[in-house]
This record gives sequence, C-alpha cells and structure tokens, in this order.
Amino acid sequence: MFKIGCVNIDTSHPNAFAGLMQERNLEMRYTAIYNDGFRSDAEVKTFMDNHGVETRYDCLKSMAEVVDAAFIHDCNWEKHIGHAMPFIEAGKPVFLDKPIVGSLKDCCKLLDLTNKGAKIIGSSSARYAKDLLELKEKIASDGETVATIFGTAGADEFNYGVHIMEALHGFLGSGVYSTRFLGVSNNGSNPCEQYLVKWNSGIQVIYQTQTGQWQPFVITVTTDKNIHQLKIDSSKMYIELLTRIEKFLKTGKNFCDINDLAETVKIYLAGKKSRECGGVEIPLQSLRLDDPGFDGYAFEESYRLAAQRR
Repeated sequence: MFKIGCVNIDTSHPNAFAGLMQERNLEMRYTAIYNDGFRSDAEVKTFMDNHGVETRYDCLKSMAEVVDAAFIHDCNWEKHIGHAMPFIEAGKPVFLDKPIVGSLKDCCKLLDLTNKGAKIIGSSSARYAKDLLELKEKIASDGETVATIFGTAGADEFNYGVHIMEALHGFLGSGVYSTRFLGVSNNGSNPCEQYLVKWNSGIQVIYQTQTGQWQPFVITVTTDKNIHQLKIDSSKMYIELLTRIEKFLKTGKNFCDINDLAETVKIYLAGKKSRECGGVEIPLQSLRLDDPGFDGYAFEESYRLAAQRR
C-alpha cells in the first residue's frame, strides 16, 4: 500500500480522491495530512476520521520522510512548487493538482526540476477522461483527420476553465503555436469568453469559458469526414486519473509529460495577454518571464470567501 501525503484540503478533490481510493481498492491511501490553508482544524479532523488518515504534520520535510508520494491540493497554484519541494528533495513523486502553476516563470521551474530528476505528475483529470480517449481512438481508426475543435467549460477563466484545454490538449497533443482572444458575450449575467488556439499542424481550437456559471465539458470535433460531439462524463474522470497514478507508483513509468502540462498553462497565459492587448494573436514562444501570470493569492482569497458562504 502506497502512503500518500495530502498537502492541504482546500478543494473538493481530496475528499473525492480518498473515497475512490477506498471504494476501488486502489493500492494507495492518504496516510498523512498537512494543512496551512483556510480549512479549519475541525475540517481537518473530520477528513482524517472519515478517511483513516493517521497523522497530521506541521512540517512538510518531516512528512516527506514517511510517505511514498505527495498530492499537492492547494487551491493557490502559486504555492504548489514550494509545497512540493520537500518531497522532490527527498526523491518522492509529487502530484500537482490543477492548475499546476499560473506563470511562465513557474512553468520553467517545473521543467528545470524535471530535467534534474524530479518526478512530477498532475493536472486535470479531464486530460485522462476515458470517453475522450475513446473518441480519439475512433477518429484515428476510421482514418479521419481533425480540422477544428470547439470546447466549453464554466465557472471561471483559469482555475476551473483549465479543465477544457487540459482535455483538448490531451486529445491533440503538444505543438501549439498561438492563442488569440476572440471576444466576450455579455448577453446575460454571466460573461462568456472565447479564445482561438492554433496548433503548428494547422488544427484550430476554440475554447469557451463562462464566468460565474458551471458548464459541462462539451466538445465538438470536425474532421475531414465527420462531426463528432461528446459531453465528457465527469463522474468517471477521477478514477481514470487515480488508476494512472497507482500504476505510475507501481512501475515508475510516468504517464504524462511535464512539457505538455506546461504548454497547457502557456495557452491560457497567451490568451490572457491577448485579451489585455486588445485581441492580438500571441505566439506561445513570445511569452516573457516578466509577463504577469494568474494571481493565485487573489483566487485563494475569493475561494476562501466562497467557502465561508456555503
């Protein structure tokens, strides 16, 4: 049984993951917890009691000595690398929950750490959705060539919106040239933004995020022979991710490329910059280390306030 260190329980993921590990008899469990987020001591105790977590730690370095891997669940992506470092330094694998980071500078840090031997996995479970991968296999087996894709997500631009591009990037693979902000629809109380993403292969993708309103992940794929539409079954995404992590822990064979995960973040950074520059096309290669990224601390505060209202 692999011992997993749970770093913060800010989001719904730790509870969902812990339940699935038990229900599906996966060979991994949260056995230790660290909390410096906005969850209370009572919430931490409830989590420990519900999922049989043995020990709470105040020191990540001490936790790193006793676990086999760590899951970094901060809602503030700017804390991810700092919280992962004690485990990386101890030679332990780390899973970074989505979004893995929110700036080009942090993308570069992750790439450097991986090149030096760090075992980093992660991001959105939408990337590993079984029904999406089955559609990819069907299109390939039928000899079809993808031309365009349209995908939707809701709730917010980056924290939740990142799911849809994680899914589409997993579907198409790497090789993105640019992102361009197309505009926003204010017809109603919840604005809807659209972005155009160009792959070097010639494939074009439009992704849409609706702020303040949850939306399902719906994908329309146009090929040279057909049009396919898929509503991803989000109830099955977590287990697809967790079984991949379990296999990784058993075999040591990584199932994701940190370059792909970083490129997905860059797509959103280029989209943000395009919007701020009036909708000009932003090649990913033109992003600068001093470009402002997504503010994880501002998001953490808004997430805290939303949690208090529930």
